Amino acid sequence: MSSFEFSVLDVFAEPYAAAPQLTARLHIEESTGVVVHAIALRCQVRIDPQRRGYSDEDAAGLRDLFGDRERWSETLRPFLWMQCSTTVQGFTGITEVDLPMPATYDFEVVGSRYLHAIGAGDVPLSFMFSGVIFTKGENGFAVEQVPWDCDTSHQMPVSVWQQMIQMYYPNTGWIRLDTDVLDEVAAYRTEHGLTSWEETVTSLLRSHAEVLP
Repeated sequence: MSSFEFSVLDVFAEPYAAAPQLTARLHIEESTGVVVHAIALRCQVRIDPQRRGYSDEDAAGLRDLFGDRERWSETLRPFLWMQCSTTVQGFTGITEVDLPMPATYDFEVVGSRYLHAIGAGDVPLSFMFSGVIFTKGENGFAVEQVPWDCDTSHQMPVSVWQQMIQMYYPNTGWIRLDTDVLDEVAAYRTEHGLTSWEETVTSLLRSHAEVLP
């Protein structure tokens, strides 16, 4: 029976991907000497927010996710960030492989809102692996599942995510709106002869500020 151990050596912003992507460098060790032909590897990446501290500024940005600090003992819980996969080429003993981690700046995704809200420090990540391992068996191929206890953790600097965002969305961000709301904003832009969405939103904010008591 084979025996595997997984660890994450690094997580970095991928500069040459077609879409926003982080990459995790994985270290995989098989200790019995079995010949591994390939691994169809899947991974769930979870953020564990309770495993780090937060400044008052962070807490203000996280209020819509977790409420006020007084509630954090109940609300600060791990949550799924993404699911990703890769194919590990054949090896015996030890190998290293890159795991693509497609990312998004969509604020409808909890992970994006969380990462945007915290300014510095590390993000506690848990990597939970699954998949199928193809090894050399007595009659050719043998197939087994990635063991359930191959999970591992990693501290990713917030700056890595920030670097990726700057690569793919330099000095910008985006939010998703319902079609009806977008139509109203577009009509406001046309009616007032505004030339960009930034100018449109700024005008709306100023109009709102002017009517406040």
